Amino acid sequence: MRIHKEGFAILLLTLIVVASLNIVFYWLIRNHIWQTVLIVLSVIMFLLVVWFFRNPERSVIPDEAVILCPADGKVVVIEEVVESEYFKDKRLQVSVFMSPLNVHVNRYPVSGLVSYFRYHPGKYLVAWHPKSSALNERSTVVIRDVKGREILVRQIAGAVARRIVPYAVQGEQVTQGDELGFIKFGSRVDLFLPPDTKIAVKLGDKVTGNRTVIGSWQ
Repeated sequence: MRIHKEGFAILLLTLIVVASLNIVFYWLIRNHIWQTVLIVLSVIMFLLVVWFFRNPERSVIPDEAVILCPADGKVVVIEEVVESEYFKDKRLQVSVFMSPLNVHVNRYPVSGLVSYFRYHPGKYLVAWHPKSSALNERSTVVIRDVKGREILVRQIAGAVARRIVPYAVQGEQVTQGDELGFIKFGSRVDLFLPPDTKIAVKLGDKVTGNRTVIGSWQ
């Protein structure tokens, strides 16, 4: 299992903390049962952090006809909305909620040019809150494909997630399936698609980044 680069420092810090706690506990409390309990809990905590930062290999053959899911999780929103930051018109919004147990690597749903990128500091409402897309800490990335069609991807921090790590650079060419960024712990990704997009998922679907087709161009 590969570990994502965003996890290296946190894993090292976690290892130092749990090792220090076990050493201190060992010298202060000479009770083998409690020492064993702490060791077991420490191992479980470390393995959970390792699990969170896993980065499975998911190569794709780019397909300009489809829009791939940018994240692992559950589809929590499919509706027509007015996107007010970039398009300023009606778009189809598809939102994927990522629990702390999901893979948190975010990936480009299509190939093309990054025509717009902005990072916005903000609040930390729960990720499924209706206003989290506009009020929470977030990053906005717009990709324009070779036919001039644009979609917007928004990374949103949640009540637990307190750090968005975007990799997008305005003006760069990106390939469908490449890493778009990382969100640490529970969070959400919104897609804003043309109104005539043929959606291939439904509310409540469990989806997988670089594997599930969100929709196709009309």
